[in-house]
Amino acid sequence: MNRAETIARQVYGPGAAVPYAVRLPGGASRETWALDVVTPGGDRHELVLRLDGPGAVLEVGAGLAAEARLMRAAADAGVPVPHVVAAADPPADPYILMTRVPGETIPRRILRDEEYREARAGLAAECGRTLAAIHRMPLSCLPATDAETGAGAEAGAGPGHPLRRWRDVLDLTGEPHPVFELALRRLAADRPPAAPTGVVHGDFRNGNLIVGPEGIRAVLDWELAHAGDPLEDLGWLCVKAWRFGSPLPVGGFGGYAELIAAYEEAGGRHVDLDALRWWETFGVLKWGIICVMQTMRHLRGGAASVELAALGRRVCQTEWDLLGLLA
Repeated sequence: MNRAETIARQVYGPGAAVPYAVRLPGGASRETWALDVVTPGGDRHELVLRLDGPGAVLEVGAGLAAEARLMRAAADAGVPVPHVVAAADPPADPYILMTRVPGETIPRRILRDEEYREARAGLAAECGRTLAAIHRMPLSCLPATDAETGAGAEAGAGPGHPLRRWRDVLDLTGEPHPVFELALRRLAADRPPAAPTGVVHGDFRNGNLIVGPEGIRAVLDWELAHAGDPLEDLGWLCVKAWRFGSPLPVGGFGGYAELIAAYEEAGGRHVDLDALRWWETFGVLKWGIICVMQTMRHLRGGAASVELAALGRRVCQTEWDLLGLLA
């Protein structure tokens, strides 16, 4: 009996069967499976199962059970997310089992296919409204240590600032990257004013959204959620890597003005464009460090993976992007 069948029978009863299970592409840090579960009564459930990937060294992010709690809180706040059916954390084998939401996640299709033309036209504004809902979520939905740190500190200062956290992560890789070091120093010297702390999704971008012809159907991948400056999410959405060749700065589908106007109208705080661009630059740096981390997983034997190895070439791309932004 494989792991998907074991979990299905734990959740739906010993007579449950899994006639369909296929691993989905993407997700370098965790495995994601689409599966159908059929109960003895004949009911069919279309689901997605997330599991920890092998050799997750130098990894950052919430555990799967914590991610499930965040998704439930997001649903309560009006954020479109899959319904969480069940979840487990250590000492059990960690997993999240959730409903399968139909739609497209592949950015190149979202940005180019005629089917999503109308969705693209309003996607930047819809992202602004969705982010405003995420940033209304209570800090109490975060893992206890992160919620406590965020509630007691401003986002722009102190040891909990993400700039310091990601500098520490880079140090742990043991890899010299002069461009990243330069970016860390320049960003530290030009930090925007501290902002009220809120829930930050941490990976809100094109590729982690399920999109239909009408727009966003679900927000995925909550493992990097944390307390911080909400502008971090807006800046991350604008990182060049998530434009996939498009000249449009917001996810490849829109402009800054559309995103900001919708975010503020939906209840998000006032957005200073210079501060947003600071967080965009920070996001490029963060993505570069993540690429180093994931490549190290492959090179150091944590997980033999062509996908992880291929992320190594992204490091120099982010260095080039950073040099342009810092200039």
